[in-house]
Amino acid sequence: MKKNFGASGKCYTLAAKYIPGGVNSPVRAFKAVGKHPIFISSGNGAYIRDVDGNKFIDYVMSWGPLILGHADEMVLRRAAAAMKRGTTFGAPTVKEIELARLITEIYPSIKKVRLTSSGTEAAMSAIRLARGFTGREKILKFEGCYHGHADSLLVKAGSGAATFGVPSSKGINKSVAADTIVVPFNDIEKFEAAVKREKGNIACVILEPIPANMGLVLPRAGFHAKIREITKENGIVLIFDEVISGFRVALGGAQEIYGIKPDLTVLGKILGGGFPIGAFGGRDDIMGLLAPDGPVYQAGTLSGNPVAVEAGIATIKALMKKGTYGRLNDLGGALEEGIGNFLLRNGVNVTMKRCGSLFTLFFTGKRDVIDYDDASGCDTKAFASFFRGMLSRGVYLAPSQFEANFISLKHSFKDIKRTVQAAEGTIRGIKIL
Repeated sequence: MKKNFGASGKCYTLAAKYIPGGVNSPVRAFKAVGKHPIFISSGNGAYIRDVDGNKFIDYVMSWGPLILGHADEMVLRRAAAAMKRGTTFGAPTVKEIELARLITEIYPSIKKVRLTSSGTEAAMSAIRLARGFTGREKILKFEGCYHGHADSLLVKAGSGAATFGVPSSKGINKSVAADTIVVPFNDIEKFEAAVKREKGNIACVILEPIPANMGLVLPRAGFHAKIREITKENGIVLIFDEVISGFRVALGGAQEIYGIKPDLTVLGKILGGGFPIGAFGGRDDIMGLLAPDGPVYQAGTLSGNPVAVEAGIATIKALMKKGTYGRLNDLGGALEEGIGNFLLRNGVNVTMKRCGSLFTLFFTGKRDVIDYDDASGCDTKAFASFFRGMLSRGVYLAPSQFEANFISLKHSFKDIKRTVQAAEGTIRGIKIL
């Protein structure tokens, strides 16, 4: 059961000499779980191996893009063929049209779409476009929803009765944060009050329709419908950030599940089949303001990269096959049932939230987690012990209490059973029964 991570430790020490924190994205550092990161050498299907030769069932899946699993043969074949034709051109390609057409066919709210190189870039551009369309300056986001690291989005709620955001990172001007209004997720009364107070000033509302960056939090019944109603009444552009939920919870994302048509949608992750990509799209009249047709400037040297586009097309076409999302939901349901039954039988103060192939275990005594305050009140020390115990048992989870985990089509029910058994053993081991 005990695994050796010596080679990963040496890699981390060396990486820290040349890379800030030894990692190229903060959550990879494992600081929240009291370890140094493991360095991955390869992945295949539902499994990854680290540089020490340890093998793990992977539920991070590169933070969501690998819904077909690691090293999917069809994606690799299509990407390799694209690379033989050239890796980038900085000019239009026919495949960009095919990917754009697929997106507009799957997402009825999207009439035109612009490709980018990341979800952060897409969200930033969508907000600029909404400001250009409305002529307004303020934006409204929900606490705990993450939309990338653009300045106006790295903002947390103000204290007390304050509505305007405050910077959540050094290097962000207070004046930028002051144009961002932050309200709690799932609190329609506070949302409505903020819109009323700032009537005529809000350009857009941006939210993860199924937040997965404070752990997985599900919306209350009617929450999205009310937001859609209020934004329409007030001429506010509604932006759904479906970087995580798009193609994940359903082929048409959260907007398919909830029957809501936002004005703009942000996509990424699965869209690129494991390669860097992002996209934003929506109504004709809004998208028509983008340069070169309109006055809102947005550009990117590697936007519509031919390799990423080819991998994205292959992934989407695979997901369009009958039964795909039924299988993902069945796998997620088996995991939820297995772990949930154990928690219930033993009275463990852990709450599991799931939507299809997305899930989070919240180490909290609360029966439900509906917003950032609930999530931030979790026992992070207990989670860190759980993470380390699962890792030692060959299960690789997101190394943070405040992240979601991902199931792929390459996971099997045998993998799910092993994961449930690992969770039972780990929870008993850390004595939180």
